[in-house]
Amino acid sequence: MKVTFLGHAALLVDTGKHRILFDPFLTGNGAASVTADEVEADVILLTHAHGDHVGDTVAIAKRTGAQVVAVFELAAWLMGQGIQVHPMHLGGSHTFDFGTVKYTLAFHGSGIETPDGILYGGNPAGILLTVDGKTLFHAGDTALFGDMKLIGDMNDIDLAVLPIGDNFTMGPEDAVVAATWLHPKAVLPVHYNTFPLIAQDGQAFGLAVERHGIHAHILESGQSVEI
Repeated sequence: MKVTFLGHAALLVDTGKHRILFDPFLTGNGAASVTADEVEADVILLTHAHGDHVGDTVAIAKRTGAQVVAVFELAAWLMGQGIQVHPMHLGGSHTFDFGTVKYTLAFHGSGIETPDGILYGGNPAGILLTVDGKTLFHAGDTALFGDMKLIGDMNDIDLAVLPIGDNFTMGPEDAVVAATWLHPKAVLPVHYNTFPLIAQDGQAFGLAVERHGIHAHILESGQSVEI
């Protein structure tokens, strides 16, 4: 899998056969390396309903015909927007033509902002994506929580994508602990430096993770790594 960081928590995974977008917040994301009108996708995987993760999902899905995978409540709302969806929920897994997706716990919130207020968007989640024997874990927006140990023990994770921005999610110190519990082969920090409130030193985080024998990929938006 070729994993390209698109800024904030958005990723594009190219399997050679399929293009898989995670949390495509591009419009309004000053760090985005591609626009919503340019990016191509066969499927979109969403961790939760907040605007900086759902982002341009509706526009991209309508333009490309991409199927959107999300927790049931968010999927139901997206279906109402005319989007092709596959609903899932926490603990559930499903094998698609592009790979296997499993939804895990995440400790955060999940609401859809509308002119009439915030709609319930279901549970926030992490996502395990396995393609051709390689597993990527996108933790979504989450606090540190003990069951990360179980996720690490039960899965052979090649790349863990962890938020480090603090304030809304784990900060760098907690994310280092999360990495040791997940024991992936490598870590990619996300959800930082998009806005001043979540400014962090990605290089310092990478050095802290590598002291535990875990490689860190500190990517600028638009850069890629193979797993």
